[in-house]
Amino acid sequence: MGTGSARFSEFFGSFPTPISIVTARDREGRLFGFTSNAVCSVSAASRTLLVSVGKGSRTLPAIQESQAFAVNYLSAAGRAASQVFASKAADKFANVEWEPSPVAEGAPLLVDIALSFAECRVENAIEVSDHWLFIARVEESTVFPREPLLYRRGDYGVWSPNNAGVEELSAL
Repeated sequence: MGTGSARFSEFFGSFPTPISIVTARDREGRLFGFTSNAVCSVSAASRTLLVSVGKGSRTLPAIQESQAFAVNYLSAAGRAASQVFASKAADKFANVEWEPSPVAEGAPLLVDIALSFAECRVENAIEVSDHWLFIARVEESTVFPREPLLYRRGDYGVWSPNNAGVEELSAL
């Protein structure tokens, strides 16, 4: 059985992922952002993460210009915003509270709906097929005591931990 685009998407859609909104600000002060589940840790030792940005993204030029962005992992309160930021809406920031990052060139920090956010500076960019991969240093981060929003196979969910048996699992 081959791995075409549909099978590839099915594979990655088979497990729940956290949802983030990646934000940036361009030199003119315009705000940009998109919904993403393509963010991952690279190294805790160097405090780096990787974000994948499609070449057609309107946020891409702002990241390339500013060499900075913010990753806003969403809490359960961020479901509606995730849908807006996944769209081509003209003003994606109209219905969200945000503050400018002091270390990521003013990238919007979505303080009311974020589970956590990371303020990042680009260290490297790699062109791969129809995307750019940005490896960035996390200069600052904040975590809030909220429940994370998850996405799987076109549907949303909220983390619901089941701590029963944790002691048994840790003994393995």
